[in-house]
Amino acid sequence: MAHRRTQYDEYDQYNENQQAEENLRRHRPPHRRLKGCFFWVLLTFVVVLLVGGHFAFKKYQTAHSTINTIHQESGIRKVRDTNSTLKKGRPFSILLMGTDTGALGRSYKGRTDTLVLAVLNPKKESMTLVSLPRDTEVAVHGHENQYPSKLNSAYSYDGSASAVQTVQKYLNVPIDYYATIDMGGLENLINAVGGIDVSPALSFSYGGYSFIKGKKTQMNGKKALSYVRMRYSDPRGDYGRQERQRQVLMAVAMKATQVKSLLNEKFLNTVSKQMKTDLSFNNMLLLAAKYRKATHHMNSTHLQGESTMINGESFEVPKESEKQRITDLLRKALDLSSASTGSTLSSSDEININ
Repeated sequence: MAHRRTQYDEYDQYNENQQAEENLRRHRPPHRRLKGCFFWVLLTFVVVLLVGGHFAFKKYQTAHSTINTIHQESGIRKVRDTNSTLKKGRPFSILLMGTDTGALGRSYKGRTDTLVLAVLNPKKESMTLVSLPRDTEVAVHGHENQYPSKLNSAYSYDGSASAVQTVQKYLNVPIDYYATIDMGGLENLINAVGGIDVSPALSFSYGGYSFIKGKKTQMNGKKALSYVRMRYSDPRGDYGRQERQRQVLMAVAMKATQVKSLLNEKFLNTVSKQMKTDLSFNNMLLLAAKYRKATHHMNSTHLQGESTMINGESFEVPKESEKQRITDLLRKALDLSSASTGSTLSSSDEININ
């Protein structure tokens, strides 16, 4: 039984040029809808910790309290010893999820607007990011009787637990940690660091704001949110949108590292209200100490699906060769041996960790 479209999927109706964008949608074939802007909020927090290093925990007690607040175990048994992995400075993976819980005043659990699997490898001084389409066809772990389901619905069942288990089984890649943030995160985070300066990659108007290509622009949270959310008017589509998201990510990270106390009180308060992760305070210290080099080079890609109608709904269904490409990329980044990609319909839950 397939999931039907509900109010969970309605949040992306923004209030600028709605008619113009609707006209564009009518004349375009179905396409992949990767919504990455809230992933960058999660990654920004991780990058800030890594880039800032010793500055990040000058206010040790305050930071410790905040991390304790956002710390939440997924409730599942990890497929490998993650604490040992961090202590030894080995590559690790983290599933970054942006949820629509806070969108439009919602208070229910919601779905994941964004799913990105990241691997940090300090030895190779690299960070590998793979975006996963929210409409990817899967069988949600523990709820296989609901097949086919969309990947973004996994979170609505058992929270981070079902999302993590579904993704790692789908790709046959161990997921060591997770982090989630609600939709209000990006805007509030940018405001918490006092706004950012960005030189737009192209000229356009959206959300009541106008942007001029190459002209350095000061942005508060709401303006930056409009800058990264525009999609239909970008000739490069999602690829152009991702470039703008990277601009905002680095602007936030660099702005945060300029303050005397990297994790200032306002920043910490913002994070504590909107983020959850199973990374502990000690884990964060290890990240700052051992994984800063992993931010030197960034390799980003996405799982490419094909739009397919199943039971009257549009799903993204990647070819098996495309799934294998992503599995190979992630496993190589984790310094693991080659292995076949996974399947959420498999009767086995075993993940190859060698």
